Amino acid sequence: MEKLTEVQKRLLREVADLHDVPMGAYNVRANGGLAGRNNTANIDIVSKEDGSGIDIHIKPGTRRESVHIPVVLSQSGLKETVYNDFFVGEGSDVTIVAGCGIDNCGVQDSEHDGVHRFYVGKNAKVKYVEKHYGSGDGTGKRILNPVTEVYMEEGSSVEMEMAQIKGVDSTNRTTLAELKKDARLVVRERLMTHGEQHAVSTYKVTLQEEGGSADVVSRSIARDRSYQRFDACIVGNAPCKGHTECDSIIMDEGTILAVPSLEAHHVDASLVHEAAIGKIAGEQLIKLMTLGLTEQQAEEEIINGFLA
Repeated sequence: MEKLTEVQKRLLREVADLHDVPMGAYNVRANGGLAGRNNTANIDIVSKEDGSGIDIHIKPGTRRESVHIPVVLSQSGLKETVYNDFFVGEGSDVTIVAGCGIDNCGVQDSEHDGVHRFYVGKNAKVKYVEKHYGSGDGTGKRILNPVTEVYMEEGSSVEMEMAQIKGVDSTNRTTLAELKKDARLVVRERLMTHGEQHAVSTYKVTLQEEGGSADVVSRSIARDRSYQRFDACIVGNAPCKGHTECDSIIMDEGTILAVPSLEAHHVDASLVHEAAIGKIAGEQLIKLMTLGLTEQQAEEEIINGFLA
């Protein structure tokens, strides 16, 4: 970890809130190579034999432990695809912090495509946090295309926090989940695009067995001439509950496309979708401006509160 540059350390602070070496298990990747790794008695991180990524094995019954697996890129023109598999043991309760930061000061595009697969054991509980961030004054793009697959056994629970607030020129996020009996999935996505940025989020959640539930909510803001698409589908194959929601603010010349969809294949599948797109309300701006804020300051306060 000591070999990281100051730029890479800044990126780690942005995407994983790491100001020092994290407690517990971690695997830090920088510019396509391993920058640091630590295992614990209950969590084992091993490199795949073909070098394509890592396997993370969490023992059954592991509780109140964390895994950090951030990625940072500070080299212009670097493109990589990494495959990481998580095997979460029965009855465990862990927090997994991922995320990728790209600083591109060159003229070539930099790209990280991370494929994460979660195999969540019976009655296990996972909190997964993933943040994307871009910086640098180069003309090369900062590109992130994450794929997340979640396979949940009976009684398991997964909470996912996905955030992308600044600096990523292009992203295409795909999230797939399959839930067995009484499994529960909660997704909270926060997204802001600006300039000419382009962001697509695709979710498909399949509730396979009785008692499964899913709640997928996205809050987003499109500024300048940026483009967003939110495409979420919940499939109910058994007595289950599913909800998907897109709540967006459009500004300037931005474009937002919300495509929620539901598929019910059982009479007792209860599925709901909601979508709302609108501008910042004038009365909100006026109220804050009467308190002494400029229009720009008031606008930023509303945006920060909306994405909190």
